[in-house]
Amino acid sequence: MTDDAGFGVYVHWPYCAAICPYCDFNVRRDRGGDHEDLLRAIVADIEEHARRIARRPAQTLFLGGGTPSLLSARGVATLIEAVDAAFGLEAGAEISLEANPEHAAMFAELVSAGVNRLSLGVQALRQKDLQTLGRRHSAIEARAAIEAAAHTGARVAADFIYALDGQTEAEWADALDEILRLPIAHASFYQLTVEAGTPFARAVARGRMHALDVERAARLYELTQAKTIDAGLPAYEISNHARPESERARHNLLYWRGGDWLGVGPGAHGRIAVDGARFATRAHADPKAYVRAVAEEGIGWAEQERLSGPAQGEEWLMMGLRLAEGVDRRRIECARGARFNADVLEALVAQELLYTDEHRLVLTPAGRLLADRIARDLLLG
Repeated sequence: MTDDAGFGVYVHWPYCAAICPYCDFNVRRDRGGDHEDLLRAIVADIEEHARRIARRPAQTLFLGGGTPSLLSARGVATLIEAVDAAFGLEAGAEISLEANPEHAAMFAELVSAGVNRLSLGVQALRQKDLQTLGRRHSAIEARAAIEAAAHTGARVAADFIYALDGQTEAEWADALDEILRLPIAHASFYQLTVEAGTPFARAVARGRMHALDVERAARLYELTQAKTIDAGLPAYEISNHARPESERARHNLLYWRGGDWLGVGPGAHGRIAVDGARFATRAHADPKAYVRAVAEEGIGWAEQERLSGPAQGEEWLMMGLRLAEGVDRRRIECARGARFNADVLEALVAQELLYTDEHRLVLTPAGRLLADRIARDLLLG
């Protein structure tokens, strides 16, 4: 079992009105069917987990997807109430819901249902970029949705994708300037990655689209960091920015800091302590298979794997090194049963990619561009 870095619940709602061409998440096209069976199954899954694992008050609840803003406010309240009844939500718990701008009319209802943090999938503020990304909302709707979310009194976060095929540094700089004037205190900036099996991957294979090259990726990332720092919205994780510190995504910090979370809903992943051991879990990806598993077995897990100490240490390093605060060096070395190679550490420090002492490992700004490679070097060293 880990030292206590917190506990949260992640609920995955797999349905979307349309599937974006860059998305490789576990999602399904919502064709207007009745999904009450899935909602009931998720509630039953939560209830059964509370009987199987030690009851722990949850500091966070994240309703993700997919597009959970396709749910009714009553459906959202049902999920929040189920988690609270099963585990107990701490006073002031962060309750986040991912929402699309086209659902702005129901933001106030979602907040009344118990959501206190709206995470908006805006992705872009330019119409041509939204079309490239296959988004259903317009640029006008994107801006209006941010204003509507801010008026609810909930915390507001927004996601953006940059480094699109053909997008120039000047275009991104202009878009970024506008984003940084919006009434949001948390923003996530993700470089477009071409994931296998997506329509974008097929477009690249056919020569209709170009994947991002390393040098251009570095320039755009550095531009993003410079502008966000100047605007007082610094990165606390490679792609995530917040002001003030209280606006940081507490649920995501559970992931990056190696906390525990219960994952329910089709395809949801989790990391959970049971009887002194820590398990990696994955629920059945297909909604029908998930509903059937809950009915027959009580829970929707398709896989559960007991994590060894070295496996936990590797995961903590890969995730935690992304944070501006870095990772607890001793925690990882203890889990792995071995100290980091001194020569590898010395080389990374000499290259000004890493800061280290006996307590922490922290990437430099230059090192954040190479986070995955540095983590591999440290693990293989």
